[in-house]
Amino acid sequence: MQTIEFNLEWKLKLQNRFINYAKIYSTSDPESESTPSTPQQWNIAKYIFEELQGLGLEQVELDGNGYIYAFIPSNLEEDNEPTIGFIAHYDTSPDFNGQNVNPIIWDDYDGGDLLLNKETGFVLSPNKFENLRQYKGKTLITTDGTSLLGADDKAGVAEIVTAAEYLLAHPEIKHGRIAIGFTPDEEIGRGAHKFDVEKFGAEWAYTMDGSEAGELEYENFNAASAVVEINGLSVHPGYAYGKMVNAALLAAEFASMLPKEETPSTTKGFEGFYHLMEIKADVSHAKLEYIIRDHDEVKFDQRKAVMQQVVAQFNTIHGENTAHVVIKEQYRNMKQQFEGKMHIIDIAAQAMKDANIEPKIKAIRGGTDGAQLSYMGLPCPNIFAGGMNFHGPYEYVALETMEKAVKVIINIAKAVKNAN
Repeated sequence: MQTIEFNLEWKLKLQNRFINYAKIYSTSDPESESTPSTPQQWNIAKYIFEELQGLGLEQVELDGNGYIYAFIPSNLEEDNEPTIGFIAHYDTSPDFNGQNVNPIIWDDYDGGDLLLNKETGFVLSPNKFENLRQYKGKTLITTDGTSLLGADDKAGVAEIVTAAEYLLAHPEIKHGRIAIGFTPDEEIGRGAHKFDVEKFGAEWAYTMDGSEAGELEYENFNAASAVVEINGLSVHPGYAYGKMVNAALLAAEFASMLPKEETPSTTKGFEGFYHLMEIKADVSHAKLEYIIRDHDEVKFDQRKAVMQQVVAQFNTIHGENTAHVVIKEQYRNMKQQFEGKMHIIDIAAQAMKDANIEPKIKAIRGGTDGAQLSYMGLPCPNIFAGGMNFHGPYEYVALETMEKAVKVIINIAKAVKNAN
């Protein structure tokens, strides 16, 4: 197996590329109907598009919906290999501030508390996040405590672009044609909605959107959103006796009727949940936004039915049409799309072993673009990208884990031989 030499020059390329991406505001918006959902996503899309052109990739395209496609040509004399792909998303989560991101680099992390912001006293501590301890001696990139970092999934974007640059600079590494895709709006469940699978032209692909080194995932939640609206009756509080119906109070009552031990904070592994994302309420009207998740398809359908049943029960108590719910499916568990195609997983697992990484094959307690793409005819498991503590100010990534992800991409590229 040919050794990949990743010297200081390449490490700095990877580090600087990620930091440049992280500083570009690219938060998505679930309330928007456009694609991309926010104008700021065009800024990073255009930046990546121009970068790929400058690196010399072929057929680089930024389409009208913000999707980026590019290709590394085969360098084989006789190319009988399938085209494979690598995909990541460039938007960041609307769950926390994504503006004015100020990444901080911590060389040779000492394993203790990190004071991210002297003005606010904001600290990232292994006493709160035990997983920090495993990165002692590594180079960490963190936030300054006022924003998320965006390693989800700009780390994945940086790794794919760096791997592409490395392969172009090292023609002695033989590989088939490689497709690259970057998407908007993954964080709001729409990353694959307008992805052109036919244009991408790959027989299968990998999303680089996982967390710790070694993660390899081809199972994920079945997912749906549920929006519950409750109607109240507003009258002057001084004359409300027997008349007022307070929708805000009813919203709290409704939330209490769902299983209390089936929330994100009380479940793990393959256990599903109901997650109340947001309540907007006043006396006259309330809106509760939920997500419903379960790995098991039967249990997932049962959860959707329970939501409908609770609404019906609520209306029995408070009157017909007091509440109604709209449930929309978001994505399904991609596991069944890999029946008879486990070579896709085996190749990735071996690529990790060849980079001295122990594969950790597990189910995602979430979803990726790959889940939807798998149902669109592009089998697409998920590989680690290195980010930790996503969607908040405690987010960080280790440069060494990102380097490992680049090596895995390169190992996959050169390992695919007539595997279709």
